Amino acid sequence: MDAFREHRVSDSMFIPTSGYGYDDRGRDELDRIWADVMGAQAAFVRHNIVNGTQALSIGLFGLLRPGDLLLSVAGKPYDTLEQVIGITGQAGDGSLKDFGVRYRQIELQNGGIDYEGIESVFREEKAPVKVVFVQRSKGYLNRRTLTVAEIGELVRFVKKRSPKTYVVVDNCYGEFVETEEPTHHGADLIIGSLIKNPGGGMAETGGYLAGSEEAVRLASYRLTTVGVGCEVGASLGMNKSLYKGLFYAPHTTANALKTAHLAAYMFAKMGYDVEPSWDAERSDIIQSVICGTPEKLCAFCRGIQAGSPVDAFVTPEPWDMPGYADQVIMAAGTFTQGSSIELSADGPMRSPYTVYFQGGLTYESGKIGIMSAAQSMLDSPSV
Repeated sequence: MDAFREHRVSDSMFIPTSGYGYDDRGRDELDRIWADVMGAQAAFVRHNIVNGTQALSIGLFGLLRPGDLLLSVAGKPYDTLEQVIGITGQAGDGSLKDFGVRYRQIELQNGGIDYEGIESVFREEKAPVKVVFVQRSKGYLNRRTLTVAEIGELVRFVKKRSPKTYVVVDNCYGEFVETEEPTHHGADLIIGSLIKNPGGGMAETGGYLAGSEEAVRLASYRLTTVGVGCEVGASLGMNKSLYKGLFYAPHTTANALKTAHLAAYMFAKMGYDVEPSWDAERSDIIQSVICGTPEKLCAFCRGIQAGSPVDAFVTPEPWDMPGYADQVIMAAGTFTQGSSIELSADGPMRSPYTVYFQGGLTYESGKIGIMSAAQSMLDSPSV
């Protein structure tokens, strides 16, 4: 509310622009509001960023150059980034590896950051590590989500040893869960999707990057072109939904959190391992439930779909989704296709068959979805 008032938000900022989009006041002011809210020096939020993976690609390609090292310190990144980095995929497709960017990763130790491992990489490398990458949320891994305080500790550790190293955070699913973001603690870039928490269920597409002026400027050159950056880009009438999404985001995220707490409680009572527990402090909106069998995983997703307001009559099935190593089943009866802040559940078809549940525009609809998923699992035969 302070940011909206301070930046004198008015109806004139919702007017569409076309063509190059020069002097789009609504777009430019929204960038400044995002920077203030995220505790960053600069930011840009754009409706034409197609998903979180593209937003992350913009940031990584913007900062990294041939010969640089990208160091992931929370283990393997989310599946869709593997081909972007060059961990998987075909040579010549245009990955970071194709452009001469080197990659190393360090696994978490006992659920936390392995500082000794990071220290050893810094000692071994002749040149400074260019980007330290940390994924805040668990992705498709059975691990704990990192807190903002832990990421802040990582930033201080890295900057003490290499002030010019960029710390980049995949912030997806974490926005507005805590009272601060990693940029409040000095992260150079935080990156995410608008059809997750920060779109508030109102944004129909888009992504954001926020951080230091230098990092955001370099990323903006990847968004458009060198020397132009954020100065162009017609809003095409999308500004209003982005403003409304940011306005709704804290409240919508609170509903998703309340839904996640209930899900953890119910499925633990049903005998399933859950993470986090119902009474745990949370740093993202994701609730994982270890289903144990492919049948139970599919049953959970069928229940979520049946308990949704849109496409409740559809039966989700596992499929070869682009960017994923395993077949994935996804349930999302959402107003916006693939919107994770709305009630959704998904998981890879691999042992131990964990479903990742998130969202809920309202607690009431989230509760109905959980009850539907529970009933579907009870009705599913044990194998």
